Amino acid sequence: MPAKPRLGQNFLNDTDAIQRIAASNGDLAGRTVVEIGPGAGAITSALVARAAHVVAVELDPGLAAHLSARFPAGKLTVHQQDVLSFEFAAAAAQAGGPLLVFGNLPYYITSQILLKLAASHAALERAVLMVQREVAERITAQPGSRDYGLLSVTVQMYGPAESLFTLPPSAFSPPPDVHSSVFRWRFAPRFTELGVEEDSFPPFIRKVFAQKRKTLANNLRAANFSPAAIAAALAQAGIDPRARAEALSIETLAALWRALQVT
Repeated sequence: MPAKPRLGQNFLNDTDAIQRIAASNGDLAGRTVVEIGPGAGAITSALVARAAHVVAVELDPGLAAHLSARFPAGKLTVHQQDVLSFEFAAAAAQAGGPLLVFGNLPYYITSQILLKLAASHAALERAVLMVQREVAERITAQPGSRDYGLLSVTVQMYGPAESLFTLPPSAFSPPPDVHSSVFRWRFAPRFTELGVEEDSFPPFIRKVFAQKRKTLANNLRAANFSPAAIAAALAQAGIDPRARAEALSIETLAALWRALQVT
């Protein structure tokens, strides 16, 4: 079926890459997996061969119908809907355990899907996702690197993310304008370990990364923390007052959040 550029459709046609992706989430025997944006079913075919059941979430009604007709109903369930409205918790309850996720994410809603998965972490075990190479570099970046920032911390606070491999535009039809990278994300939220609250720490992170060129102290002032509270919290957390957020680990940012709660 022809791809629809307006839906961010670029169909993977590299046979070796398809098998590598399907193998990247461990042994699928007896497992229920969710595939986000299966498209024409290239990766779906490899998943159906490996997993007990595949739940495909496809927005395009034509592709959803194509998938339903192509694969046995006992092996594949197709949900023709936006993944942002998909209930991962309900799917996990029906499967009797946490889900494994696969997805070739449309570039234009990658961040929203990542946030959706983070919010659904209790229902998920691991995800193997393909995104634009530059996005994968930001997701897996470490403190102090050029790519480390809000997206890095947002993903990694819900569990470790590791880059697996990169594919050229020629691996897709039609070829996109960018390279794509596959990464694996293990859901192991760190909020309890870090001593922070899930409802307030992520908004705090957004504030400290609000202006990349500004120092951490300036971003905190812009977020309405008083100069005295900022100075005291930075000292308590052992942070240089001239530091920028992108130089700090999640552990240090958590220490700063805790310090600000008592200043």
